[in-house]
Amino acid sequence: MALTPGPDQDRTLVDLPVGRLRGAIEGGVSVFRAVPYAVPPVGELRWRPARPHPGWSGTRDATADGPSAPQPYMAGGDPVLGGHGSPPFDEDSLTLNVWTPAADEGRRPVLVWIHGGGFVSGSGSMPNYSGETFARDGDLVVVSINYRIGPLGYLYTGPEEGNPEGAGNPWLSDQLAALQWVAAHIASFGGDPDNITVAGQSGGALSTAALAGLPEAQGLIRRVILQSPPLGLDLPGPDAYLERTAAYLELAGVKTVAELRGLPWPALIGATGGLFALTARWGYWPTPFLPVVDGVTLTRHPVEALLHGAATGIDVMIGWTREEANFGFALDPGYAAADRERVTARIADTFGAEAAPEAYAAYERARPGARPADVLMDLITDELFRAPGVRLAEARAELGRPVWAYQFDLPAPAYEGRLGAAHCLELPFVFANFDQWAHAPFVAGLDPAVRDGLAHTMHQAWIAFARTGDPNHPAMPTWNPYGADTRTTMRFDSVVSPLADLAGDARRLHGTAAPGLPARP
Repeated sequence: MALTPGPDQDRTLVDLPVGRLRGAIEGGVSVFRAVPYAVPPVGELRWRPARPHPGWSGTRDATADGPSAPQPYMAGGDPVLGGHGSPPFDEDSLTLNVWTPAADEGRRPVLVWIHGGGFVSGSGSMPNYSGETFARDGDLVVVSINYRIGPLGYLYTGPEEGNPEGAGNPWLSDQLAALQWVAAHIASFGGDPDNITVAGQSGGALSTAALAGLPEAQGLIRRVILQSPPLGLDLPGPDAYLERTAAYLELAGVKTVAELRGLPWPALIGATGGLFALTARWGYWPTPFLPVVDGVTLTRHPVEALLHGAATGIDVMIGWTREEANFGFALDPGYAAADRERVTARIADTFGAEAAPEAYAAYERARPGARPADVLMDLITDELFRAPGVRLAEARAELGRPVWAYQFDLPAPAYEGRLGAAHCLELPFVFANFDQWAHAPFVAGLDPAVRDGLAHTMHQAWIAFARTGDPNHPAMPTWNPYGADTRTTMRFDSVVSPLADLAGDARRLHGTAAPGLPARP
């Protein structure tokens, strides 16, 4: 059990069944970094399911972050976020960080954060995702995790010796192992294992949905927060994915998975760029690596996890940003120059050639003065995020389960406003830690009063939801659950307000937009 907190030195010590940890005090909360939850997935364990870490002897130093999962690295980061995961990188990176007000017997609500990054980048130890503000402001115990990404986490290798069933998705086994570790040990950090909220953004939100439906995770998750989950992604089955795997093997210069297993991880990351190029399609979000519906670890699209089985008893908050796709497309001159004809052809992929012109016109009516590039980005936003998010909210409501929906509308002034309310922009508001986002170009120029006021409102709503399953708090308008009668959606902007059917245009235009959901008019 945990030591009784006393002087600062005592607050940095925790005894667990797997060993003792010494952490640090940061911002008034106790922090324990790079705590291993699984055996390093190296050698023959590469692409194998995570195995619980056996523990350690003596006192383990937990004052510094460990390596991030291997991933491509661009010095200075991308032009929107300014960075993803940071060096050093290593396969021995299955660790988690814990922030707690006190490692006592307080049984505080627990918030587990799963980072995004397009399935190829990111890290739970990024300062952006520090749990300090949630622990300090909300009296929560916060956990962020590293898990395998890119080729090491998402490449599907198919049946092979030691894996005759062809189980894939190592990323999912990592996240499950981390969640099981949290359930087993979080009481020693002052947390309540019976009150765990799992939250994630983008790919991390899709992960959260998948976890919610796993039989092995039944009873471990009380509620979920899905921030911009790409529920509209078409996930491949084993045969389709193995075609992608064959192309990747060629890029890596080998013929078999056994040979691939023997390559150093930098060689695997080096082949990722080629797969980006091979799988890229004009007008689609790039996804060289994806979850695979392998029939073993993932038997259905993660969106279905929140509609069936044990997941129906989990509280849900789901939301998206108004212009999700601007993140990946608004700054690309190739898309800025797109013409009506090419965008209409892309729309035809979704609606068919006959209906495409009217669909284009519908997007123009919804955004007067829209350029072809704007129509394209709104289409992608709807396909991947908004329309399937709305459909999920409606389906949950029909099941009689409360679900809270939001849309983040505050535009970024950066790049002459071209980003709008882009993918990821809500993150610093949720964490209320703009000091950790100073490197990110997309937060530059925000009005401080508006920024800080909106951050307080959102941060407290996330805290309230993690504590009670209801995001309402005194500093915001009443936020009612989404229902078929009003379709209440909280709009987070310079003025925060609940609106009826805020995403109605997308709902009416797309109808069914999420795999596995029943069609609706």
